Amino acid sequence: MSISPNHPLRRLFADLLAKELPGDYEIAAYVGDLLVDFVHVDNLYRIPNCTGKRLEEVGEMLVESNPALNAPSFDREREVRKHIGDYTLFLTGMFPEYVASLSRRRGMRLDSLVDYTRAGKESYRIVAAFDQFEYRRLSPLFRRLAERFEYCVYGLNRVKLSGSLLGGAALLPAAPRLLKSRHKFWHHAFRSLWSRLGNATCRH
Repeated sequence: MSISPNHPLRRLFADLLAKELPGDYEIAAYVGDLLVDFVHVDNLYRIPNCTGKRLEEVGEMLVESNPALNAPSFDREREVRKHIGDYTLFLTGMFPEYVASLSRRRGMRLDSLVDYTRAGKESYRIVAAFDQFEYRRLSPLFRRLAERFEYCVYGLNRVKLSGSLLGGAALLPAAPRLLKSRHKFWHHAFRSLWSRLGNATCRH
């Protein structure tokens, strides 16, 4: 299910990000579109490996993006690296508590060893390095996203803490509990937002 260019949700995100990320309209628009894209949780895990398994950890995605390992082409490297940049930006901006908890988790999870900010910045730099042919126009944008990654994270933090995105201040006290399941939290937040916008088509 796609969200139309004129949907109130898209306009809301555009307005919020323009306020919190002033000075670079292109970056604000990109991050706003990123939030719209991730309305559907499935899009967080759109990258499959060679066997078709959806990748849910940045460590796995980094392996998948490496042309010396799993990536069959440089175009595949760019595709996966772009997603890593988007995924890490989204999680560090909207769920910093979850990202901070990764290094404290026990077990063999790859992401307990991954620095999300470093992986995101590096991934956007690699995407920016694709600066020829059809990728040339977008290369400067991804270079700025790499350079201003922390700034974008801060902007998303501000959007989240404002309560505007999450259905008002009443939802914020539940954040620590709901962050244990970021899917549930994100879905809850958007259901509240869809309801406020008078749209009953939120995906279950």
